[in-house]
Amino acid sequence: MSFKYDDTPDQKVFNEIKEAAIDIWKTYDDQFNYAIYKINRIKDIDNFKDNAWYIVAMFDIHNQAKLMEAVSEETKQQILLARGY
Repeated sequence: MSFKYDDTPDQKVFNEIKEAAIDIWKTYDDQFNYAIYKINRIKDIDNFKDNAWYIVAMFDIHNQAKLMEAVSEETKQQILLARGY
């Protein structure tokens, strides 16, 4: 399967990434509005070009691993393909 970073993923894949990311951000202490800032950045974002990968890239490697655990195998594969793996 060929997939480039700026390819728009299926809507199902995008929704899964977005929902999992919001769930992860909700686990953060929001004392300084950091988590709500991140949630607000992605909650209204549309599935266009590389927006899904932008959401993934907002996380450090540890939270990217959490994200990968929270999504389906199909979505994991799309993320890996978009990252060149």
